[in-house]
Amino acid sequence: MRLLHTSDWHLGQTLHTFDRSYEHACFLDWLVATLAAQQIDVLLIAGDIFDNANPSAAAHRQLYRFLQQARREVPHLQVVVIAGNHDSPGRLEAPTPLLEAHGTIVVGNVARSPDGSVDLERLLVPLRRRDGTVGAWCLAVPFLRPGDVPRVAAEDESAALDPYLQGTALLYRQAFALARSRCTGNEAIVAMGHCHMVDGQSSQDSERRIVIGGTEALPASMFDPQVAYVALGHLHLAQRVGGHEHRRYCGSPLPLSFSEVGYQHQVLLVELDGASTRSVTPLPVPRAVQLLRVPSQPAPIDEVLAALEALALPDAPPQQQPFLEVRVLLEGPEPGLRARVEAALAGKPVRLAKIEPTRRHASVDQAEEALSLDQLAQLQPDDIFRRLWAQRYGDEAPPEQLAAFAELTTALGGDAA
Repeated sequence: MRLLHTSDWHLGQTLHTFDRSYEHACFLDWLVATLAAQQIDVLLIAGDIFDNANPSAAAHRQLYRFLQQARREVPHLQVVVIAGNHDSPGRLEAPTPLLEAHGTIVVGNVARSPDGSVDLERLLVPLRRRDGTVGAWCLAVPFLRPGDVPRVAAEDESAALDPYLQGTALLYRQAFALARSRCTGNEAIVAMGHCHMVDGQSSQDSERRIVIGGTEALPASMFDPQVAYVALGHLHLAQRVGGHEHRRYCGSPLPLSFSEVGYQHQVLLVELDGASTRSVTPLPVPRAVQLLRVPSQPAPIDEVLAALEALALPDAPPQQQPFLEVRVLLEGPEPGLRARVEAALAGKPVRLAKIEPTRRHASVDQAEEALSLDQLAQLQPDDIFRRLWAQRYGDEAPPEQLAAFAELTTALGGDAA
């Protein structure tokens, strides 16, 4: 069987107010063509289909149009979707009857049986070959919230230390045991999850931290060694988990922030051979719109303006113009910074998405000792302003800035602090 692993589409995302539906449309068109060209049997989407829990109608249309086109181009295709931490489980599952009729299984919630136990049947998805026979079993486990995981026996000391971690591991063990009981021959077992694994490398700006109880990252040991492949979502950088070739984050298909411009965005082609994985092959996703950082490292304002004026870009329609982050090293306040940057970019086919200022900070030997609560209570608003200015710029606040702050506090009745 041939599987394709993808995640973290974040349909509906904006990049500093700029709409990205064109980029998502290009990716989805490419994905449909790839599914057909690679003769994929199963598409695994490991969470964060949408960028937020209340996606727009346009984002919904993009998803459903893709599913329709994929099914038309690859009639035997089966799609398995789990919810991520950005998704609304209920909204994702709402069209389940229609989606299942067209080969798409969505698992947003962890359902419960009448006795309160986890409905493991809902998490177990048979993956079928083109002839209709079952070639693998999928543990489709969505992003888990504390109320989703089963309780571990109170006498288990490790459970008392971290019930979420132990409950998550127990859920995967129970689901794996059910899958093993269903195997009648040489079928593989594939696990899906949307979580942060131990030692996983996260992006600076675009990934929402997942901290539940004392747990931020889960251990790879919660997956049974007999699981043929683990398809993970949440981290946007494609990476192996714990050095294991068959436990993977596929990464996001688009750079979701400027911190991700250096990533190789991709999907993963997984070939199963009986009960094991034969190969995992990255398929690079073409970048429809470039993200530029000028200069490559923060530089003084005059150097930055010169680099922007020298920037030569080919003409392009508005939706194809690159996004730009301008990186400036400042010695002090620069009130007219944006106007100067916009003037340097006048007439250039580029979209100014972000100006990232880096400021000179006070050195360690300039840092003041921490204040006591009594000392803090005695500080006046202008004292706090002076301290913050020195902390940010490494120098004393200029008289004109102090005067402006005094005027502001007076206008606000002395409560501006």
